[in-house]
Amino acid sequence: MEYLTVESNIITILFLKLLSALYLGFGILNWMAKGTLLGGIYNKPIAIGNLMHFGVGAIALIKIVSNVQTHREIIISLTVVYVIYAILFAFIFRTNPA
Repeated sequence: MEYLTVESNIITILFLKLLSALYLGFGILNWMAKGTLLGGIYNKPIAIGNLMHFGVGAIALIKIVSNVQTHREIIISLTVVYVIYAILFAFIFRTNPA
């Protein structure tokens, strides 16, 4: 918590645990669907969930990339990754699997 410059209390610890549970659940959802075709009528919720995550994340990162002072190269590279994945999942969502 010292690295984040956030006071370590019960609320911040709870928030980080809930955030980690969210990412763990999202990761296991993607892992369980790894052998199937994304898109179509059955796996469209997985595609839209990933699109929502990477799209909103890309927008949030783009908004702060010009204001960040420390670790700028990490934020820029993370922004590029999120934008690329958002574009790819938008493509998957808009097309039908062959």
